[in-house]
Amino acid sequence: MTGAEWGVVSGVTCLAITSLGAVLGMGLAAASAVGAWKKCFQQNKQAPFILLALVGFPITQVLYAMVIMFQMFEIANAGFPLLILGIFSGFIIGLSAYLQGWVGASAADSQAETGQGFTNYIASLGVIETVPIFMFMLTLLAMKKFGA
Repeated sequence: MTGAEWGVVSGVTCLAITSLGAVLGMGLAAASAVGAWKKCFQQNKQAPFILLALVGFPITQVLYAMVIMFQMFEIANAGFPLLILGIFSGFIIGLSAYLQGWVGASAADSQAETGQGFTNYIASLGVIETVPIFMFMLTLLAMKKFGA
């Protein structure tokens, strides 16, 4: 493979792994939100639309991976080490997205049942968000070593 091809494969790999974590996380949170809405409907309570915010939290990690991917596309001669960076970055960022979905699922159930604590739930998801931000920044710094 040429150097440019390594950049494309590395970037797409990072995005694919991250996207897998995000879609799994959003799937968990969405399933919980739907279940929470069902409980509300059964109890003739207002179904909180705000649960969609909890469902969507993991999507931000895909944005980080997209920026990494486009930067990797610009690297011409990195080879296999760039692929390793893409795999590890995608894994860490994707795992955090999955775990955000998991926490979002619990938060959706709790919010619908109690109607309280939304700020706490968002804060918890925000704490989880710091890890992919750190990984994103460290990946960009590491890519500078490759000439990005």
